[in-house]
Amino acid sequence: MLATVLVAIVAAIHLYILVLEMFLWDTKTGRKAFNLSAEFARDTRVLAANQGLYNGFLAAGLCWGLWLGESGVPVTLFFLICVLIAGVFGAVTASRKILVVQALPALLALIALLMR
Repeated sequence: MLATVLVAIVAAIHLYILVLEMFLWDTKTGRKAFNLSAEFARDTRVLAANQGLYNGFLAAGLCWGLWLGESGVPVTLFFLICVLIAGVFGAVTASRKILVVQALPALLALIALLMR
């Protein structure tokens, strides 16, 4: 049960990131979330939307794994590992905040899933 809840939280985080990057990037909300200037947000809007789509794929994979139930554990593990790697990479290359927002929840969900 704990693993399911944690995986669902990770999926929800990535759906929220999708919305921020695809639809709110150059709004006050998006600029505040990513600490962007209006000019930079405007100039990178298309790149952010592409990145948001990938976050949506991560969320979809996690939801798919949950939907499959017990037989979806390998799918869920794969997507949690993808999220964890993306979070660590983002923390190293972009912002350490990503380690807490993306990688840590994925790690906790991964541990809970493996300990079930």
